[in-house]
Amino acid sequence: MAYKIDPDLCTACGSCIDECPVDAISEGDVYTIDPDACTDCGACADVCPVEAISPE
Repeated sequence: MAYKIDPDLCTACGSCIDECPVDAISEGDVYTIDPDACTDCGACADVCPVEAISPE
């Protein structure tokens, strides 16, 4: 299982990208998480100010 970012909620603030220990998050208009690289640690979801990140 991996985490995913809801594109309707993501504001591309950058909070999550600095928290990911395996660099699974990519920048863009809306950030995305590579499900193959994600280790399901949840660090990104813990810091998301708009709660756009959740387990798949």
